[in-house]
Amino acid sequence: MPRGQSHQPMPLWLVTFGCLIALGLSLSFAISVGAVAVPIATVWDVFFHKIGFDVGEPTWSKGRAAIVWEIRFPRALLAVMVGAGLAIVGASLQAVTRNPLADPHLLGISSGGAFGAILALLHTGLFLGLLTVPLLAFFGALAATILVLTVSHFTASTTADRLVLTGVAVSFIIMAGANILIFLGDPRATHTVVFWMLGGLGLAQWSHLIYPLVILMLCGAWLWLQAPKLNAMTVGDETASTLGIPVARFRLAVFVFGALITGVMVAFSGLIGFVGLMVPHIVRLLVGGGNTRVLPVSALIGGIFLLWADIAARTVIAPEDMPIGIVTGLIGGLFFIVLLRCK
Repeated sequence: MPRGQSHQPMPLWLVTFGCLIALGLSLSFAISVGAVAVPIATVWDVFFHKIGFDVGEPTWSKGRAAIVWEIRFPRALLAVMVGAGLAIVGASLQAVTRNPLADPHLLGISSGGAFGAILALLHTGLFLGLLTVPLLAFFGALAATILVLTVSHFTASTTADRLVLTGVAVSFIIMAGANILIFLGDPRATHTVVFWMLGGLGLAQWSHLIYPLVILMLCGAWLWLQAPKLNAMTVGDETASTLGIPVARFRLAVFVFGALITGVMVAFSGLIGFVGLMVPHIVRLLVGGGNTRVLPVSALIGGIFLLWADIAARTVIAPEDMPIGIVTGLIGGLFFIVLLRCK
């Protein structure tokens, strides 16, 4: 866009409607495509049949029904939730840090979640059942958040650029610790963990989806309700303080809620980077900078983006599944370079 030319955001209802249509189409295509192609009509016939609606005599085999319902539906829904969660966290972090490069991956939050999840998978065991991995992933993400804030305060690296550098440094340290855990773990399990560290949605199950869904709904709603405060934080700490916002406490609260979302998403999907970096910038071009609009639209576009990244991961080297983190890393790295050029 030429300098001096203002950008007119699109109407929120139009963007939301378009995103919902795109999400439905993307979901349908993601479930139908794969090593065994399933017609989209059959996909939704199986869905309605499974939830109790009478769609007539089944015309599909039990094998196709199992592929659609037991494998692809949970995987696609997990992709939507993870993409939405990471995009919301990225938008929130960019607001409270006033840093366009803020992202749960770059700030070390994802690495902390990975450390906690690896600790649970290889060393502590599932002593709390299915809650063990997401709980330890959350504590790992929260510890990484506190570590980044502590190091940035100790080194006086509180500016936007230096905070990202602090996050990158802490991320390297945490991942070194995670690699030590892998090295010391059971060799028979490390292959699965390494694949999981590269990001993947292949372990999605219906029984697991309740955890990321509840966290996304509760934490996402809280962040959306704080949108006016996030808008004030983007202007500056002094402005936010004059409006009665306890800046330090509010920033910490956003980091904690972001760590909770990131930790749980990482626990079920592995390390998936750059979603939180890219999506909010795209959304602001569409609907403007107000976080009341940015957060919900980021959730929709984040879900759509990760669905298509997963489609690419499943089809590029079919019938093998490429780790989805490779796809998002490639796209996100290029986007990062463009963003640096523009800023």
